[in-house]
Amino acid sequence: MISQNFEAFTLQIEHIIPRKHHGETILENPVLACFACNNHKGPNLTGIDPDTGKIERLFNPRQDTWSDCFIIEEGKITGISPVGRASEDAFAFNLPNRVELRISIGEE
Repeated sequence: MISQNFEAFTLQIEHIIPRKHHGETILENPVLACFACNNHKGPNLTGIDPDTGKIERLFNPRQDTWSDCFIIEEGKITGISPVGRASEDAFAFNLPNRVELRISIGEE
């Protein structure tokens, strides 16, 4: 993940359970997300684990631990669990410009 200090756009309020799916704007639901991740996730609640082809829920920072779901190496975020792999794809974490930015700011 990338700090607001290095983002071109202001971080956005993202609903873990989107309002489209009756997610409320209560303390437990909103999180901050960069424009790219928020734009790619859209209103999705699930994604496909590319290793198994199964539908999996997406990463929830309120209930999941980052290190249980992902590793980061050379600027690339890799899902290491079904939730992580589905989320990696749904959020498009590894767009080339995002990987390059993580490397340039030392988040590897």
